[in-house]
Amino acid sequence: MSTLTVELDQAKATLLREKARMYGLGAEEFVTASIEELIAHPEPEFEAAVRRVLAKNHELYRRLA
Repeated sequence: MSTLTVELDQAKATLLREKARMYGLGAEEFVTASIEELIAHPEPEFEAAVRRVLAKNHELYRRLA
């Protein structure tokens, strides 16, 4: 298992905690569940954006590899 650290401004952190509380979860549990859901069912617009960025920067990534 990996650990990631994410920095949020205070207002966003507060909103995250409030939303997690609405679901009866701690902030960490809420974020983990949200990420798992995103990975399992990514939105088509997000996938399209990722593909565009990867295609646009293909040569750069190839040179960096």
